Amino acid sequence: MCGRFNLRITAADLESLFGTTEQGIRSKPDEFDSCLTRFNIAPTQKSIVCHLGESGSPVVTPMRWGLIPSWAKDLRIGAKMINARSETVAEKPSFRTAFKRRRCLIPASGFYEWKRNGKEKQPFHIHQTDDSPFVMAGLWEVLKQTAGPDSDEPSEILSFTILTAAANSFMSSIHDRMPVILNEESAAVWLDHEVEPTALNELIQPFEWENFEAVPISSTVNNARNETPDCLIPLSQN
Repeated sequence: MCGRFNLRITAADLESLFGTTEQGIRSKPDEFDSCLTRFNIAPTQKSIVCHLGESGSPVVTPMRWGLIPSWAKDLRIGAKMINARSETVAEKPSFRTAFKRRRCLIPASGFYEWKRNGKEKQPFHIHQTDDSPFVMAGLWEVLKQTAGPDSDEPSEILSFTILTAAANSFMSSIHDRMPVILNEESAAVWLDHEVEPTALNELIQPFEWENFEAVPISSTVNNARNETPDCLIPLSQN
């Protein structure tokens, strides 16, 4: 699975990554900016998501992590849907419509995974060796709400999930699952509305990664309230 990640990027780099200048659509600018540097993104929190806008061009939008289906009656369901298994995403009722119509990319600078060692779990920071951002395959959804005139609740809630696959050889010694990471070419295909879902299966397989490393870190990251650069410090430097 993928249960925590980080994003450390500038607006300019985000534009370069996705080739878009439309940022923060449907959101307040300060909300968008607050998502650009995050050290410990946890489920139900917001992060940046790239998807196709109404014009067919990529846009980037803060969304809540944990997909909330359009038919959901309780927002808490999203906490159970932070990941979608690539093997079953096309059939699961919670994900199949989004898989057809609302595919997205989630930028990250790294993600965290925990390796069990007896009764203990050692956290690792998995990232590219040059610390450059990468993108994970995802799905997004919109839940429309009816609110009274005096309500502070948003009229719609945008949410996302991260696809996972069986671990490749790099990840298998740490965990049996991993996020689906896409390169530039496959990311463009993943977003394309014209591509049939059946043609996407080859993109979400457990490919081998190049230029990634898994660095053991301290337990600081274990607490989702710890939102500091200390989450990234290698264990050997603590």
